[in-house]
Amino acid sequence: MAIADAPGALDGALDTRRAARRYDLDWLRVIAFGLLIFYHVGMFYVRWDWHVKSVYAGPAAEPLMLLVNPWRLALLFFISGVAVRFATDKASSPWAFAGARLYRLGLPVLMGMIVVVAPQSYFELRQAGAIEPGYLAFWGNYLKLEQLYPMITPTWNHLWYVVYLLVYILLITPVLPLLRRFAEGAGATALGAVAGGPVRLLLLITIPFIIYEMTLTPHFPTTHNLVNDWANHAHRFTIFMLGYFAAKHAGFWRSVDRVLPLAAVIAVGLGALRLYARSYHYDFYAGLFEGASAPVMTMLITLYAWSAIVLLFGLAQRFLNRPSKALTYLTGAVFCYYILHQTITVVAGYYLTQLHLGAWPEFVLVAGITVGGCALGYEILRRIPLLRVFFGIKGKSGGALARLSPVRA
Repeated sequence: MAIADAPGALDGALDTRRAARRYDLDWLRVIAFGLLIFYHVGMFYVRWDWHVKSVYAGPAAEPLMLLVNPWRLALLFFISGVAVRFATDKASSPWAFAGARLYRLGLPVLMGMIVVVAPQSYFELRQAGAIEPGYLAFWGNYLKLEQLYPMITPTWNHLWYVVYLLVYILLITPVLPLLRRFAEGAGATALGAVAGGPVRLLLLITIPFIIYEMTLTPHFPTTHNLVNDWANHAHRFTIFMLGYFAAKHAGFWRSVDRVLPLAAVIAVGLGALRLYARSYHYDFYAGLFEGASAPVMTMLITLYAWSAIVLLFGLAQRFLNRPSKALTYLTGAVFCYYILHQTITVVAGYYLTQLHLGAWPEFVLVAGITVGGCALGYEILRRIPLLRVFFGIKGKSGGALARLSPVRA
């Protein structure tokens, strides 16, 4: 999952003259997973459907959650596409790479579905009053394929990101040699035409995502069940492949740097406007998603999401492209944190909300237990060689830091 070492690139063509260490995308990966963890803590407190709910759940946190929601997972899939590009270019063969990804991603999914995620389903059913206490009895039924509960079991829940990423990798494996040649030739030229200028970078790349929102999303709501999740697949696979083609395209990264001020104005401006409208003029805001104004809102939200991602890329290039001991540690830990966090949140939230401690004390405890539980789990698991691979831990060093292409010629 960490960005692999690789030679640099210039305007889409390999540049063997120099290579610059790039820590910024590893930092962004850590930040994106951190946001995801706190987003799921937030899901315990909003009115949207989730596994368990706090007695204090309500609308208060929803506007802030909506600011993060349009881009949080797109950022992860883009960075994953970058990582796959560098890793596949170094692999001895496409099939060796695919086998390594099956090992590195498939085993955590297997462990997650059998062991880690099961408590989420148990406490969801317990809070709904659908089953009696007794986890071991539930777990035995959970592992059966008879579907004894009003949900699919066993399930991957929050691990759907890993499942989808693995599927996308396996899909492109047979054509990786062709993809590489295309990325270094006609693909680099096409990306330069689309994203080689700052304004084009912000506007043209949003077009396919706007089309998906207007054509696929109304017919294929997100399910995370891999099948019939076509709108979600269109979004995620496209941004994943965009990361793959942009990985070594220095023109793309130069445009990111040049467009930073404009991206900041658009992302902050549209985000603040949406936050204000939803918070203080909700009926008017909700009405904008119906009728003739709906396509305009789709375009604006998509532009906001992509501008926010570009803003993060630009800020990371300028201010986070440096090594640190914290990055070394977090790069190795963050995948394990991701695997563990939602189960810890669900269990902690289920019990703590019964104590009626007050919204803020409860939130602080749920968030603290989630982060502390992830940290403790990682420290224990990385010391057990037989379990490390099942929780996304590479080894004692936690994996290599990023070596990506220079962004300034």
